[in-house]
Amino acid sequence: MRLRTLSDPDHLPALDERFARQPPGQGLPDPLGHPPRILLLYGSLRERSFSRLAVEEAARLLRHFGAETRIFDPSDLPLPDQVAGDDHPAVRELRELAIWSEGQVWCSPERHGQITGVMKAQIDHLPLSMGAVRPTQGRTLAVMQVSGGSQSFNAVNTLRLLGRWMRMFTIPNQSSVPKAYQEFDEAGRMRPSPLYDRIVDVMEELVRFTLLLRPYSETLVDRYSERREAAGAKADPVTDKAAVGQAS
Repeated sequence: MRLRTLSDPDHLPALDERFARQPPGQGLPDPLGHPPRILLLYGSLRERSFSRLAVEEAARLLRHFGAETRIFDPSDLPLPDQVAGDDHPAVRELRELAIWSEGQVWCSPERHGQITGVMKAQIDHLPLSMGAVRPTQGRTLAVMQVSGGSQSFNAVNTLRLLGRWMRMFTIPNQSSVPKAYQEFDEAGRMRPSPLYDRIVDVMEELVRFTLLLRPYSETLVDRYSERREAAGAKADPVTDKAAVGQAS
């Protein structure tokens, strides 16, 4: 299993519980009745990876808000197309986790003004569909980034673009942590600050949107073009712009 073990999962020293609504979705209809299932991905293999530390803080908050969380460890994930047929246990596990999830959190460092290759490789290993199964379509998504310098939004903007391409519902709020090396203590825990408070906001919002949308995820991604294709209707590659886009 390529899942990160979360240390001190219930210890939230930076959270002022007087102001944290628990659960955030209280009062929302919840016909499914089980905890929201959230997959978290991070984008660095460094021993002290700030994107991983930020994801771990997010996972603790999500657990506090009643969600079930799993953090994928990409340390042995091959590059896309490196293994014939994507026949690699890490790829299979990542896809299984995506199918399991009802919402996701993506957090990348900003490197050279963009997301990292580690982050992009994980997303590239998730196909839009696997037969009748859709690993990402209809899921909610929260995007985050960490930076070594001043605050930037390049990585979260790219993650939003990718989330749209993967047909996910990216929530409005987001987190960008500048000078991340200053925001975590020696134990890897995030210090109290407005930057931590923003992550709390984002996780609260993710839980609410996941509860709102998950009962309707199949309906929300039901498409005329896919129904037509499933029925065996062939698209004209000259006139059908959707077909041209898929072929490219």
